[in-house]
Amino acid sequence: MADNVKSLWGKLEEIICFITFVVMLVLGFSNVVVRSLTNYSLASTQEIVINGMVILTLFGAAIAIKRGQLLAVGFLIDNVSAPFRKGMQVILSLAVVFTLSVMFYFMLDLLSNQYQSGITSSAMQVKVWYYTALLPLGFAIMIVRQIEWLFSQLRSK
Repeated sequence: MADNVKSLWGKLEEIICFITFVVMLVLGFSNVVVRSLTNYSLASTQEIVINGMVILTLFGAAIAIKRGQLLAVGFLIDNVSAPFRKGMQVILSLAVVFTLSVMFYFMLDLLSNQYQSGITSSAMQVKVWYYTALLPLGFAIMIVRQIEWLFSQLRSK
């Protein structure tokens, strides 16, 4: 059981990206087929696909953090001498965690405002907070992944 949970946690971002991408692919393809056969467009598909791109970007960044492939951080760490590397990893990780924490706070605030106001989307007339609900989770996962990455770097060598 614990191995299943650990395995799920290790692949969480990939699972979310996969599901999001498949939904976007099916909706986009369906829209093309409907538009080709009927000259009508499924307007709601565009709304979902755009929000799916936001989710893919956010969770894709979490995958990059997990793999230690965040470009700016990697560039700075790779270009310092070995004695300074660990210190730079700590400083940059603290800066990344701080920035992501601020974004997490603002995403929670946005989600709260959207929930309380009850605004709906233009095409599907669903509550806008449905689209925003995954965003704080994405930032929280990125924070955890950055901390995990830092500890793995500090333990190595």
